[in-house]
Amino acid sequence: MPSAAERPTLEVGRIIKAHGLKGQVLVDLWTDRVERLRSGSELLTDRGPLVVEAAAAHQDRFIVTFDKIATREDAERWRGVVLSAPTIDDDDVIWIHELFGAEVYDAEGVRRGVVVDVESNPASDILALDTGALVPLTFVTNVEANVRIDVDVPDGLFE
Repeated sequence: MPSAAERPTLEVGRIIKAHGLKGQVLVDLWTDRVERLRSGSELLTDRGPLVVEAAAAHQDRFIVTFDKIATREDAERWRGVVLSAPTIDDDDVIWIHELFGAEVYDAEGVRRGVVVDVESNPASDILALDTGALVPLTFVTNVEANVRIDVDVPDGLFE
């Protein structure tokens, strides 16, 4: 199993703007894995790593204190910087980048199309197939990254 430093990274958020006078920033977190903002967590940027010292939810975003951002002026210079982190080893996680180009098969083994897009949806993200079919991720039973996706859908979904 690769170490955290050897695993690929994913973009997990962006620094939106300065917040207050003591170097805090407002972060738009693009993942539901809020542990990315746990005190001591390291996030990667094109300017080098940042370590989270503290974070608190604020409306739909987070107010974050990072180790290398001490003043409002520092915080303003970090505006717009994308935050990345190594992927998390979790066998139950479906990574979006592993879905594109995969052929989708139903429970009877019938090929239903190729994933061309993944649409965001509050209830469940949706696989958009080249055939025009839309399949909620909740029906995915198995993923072979970028090759094959097995689904078990309700009757009538593909009609």
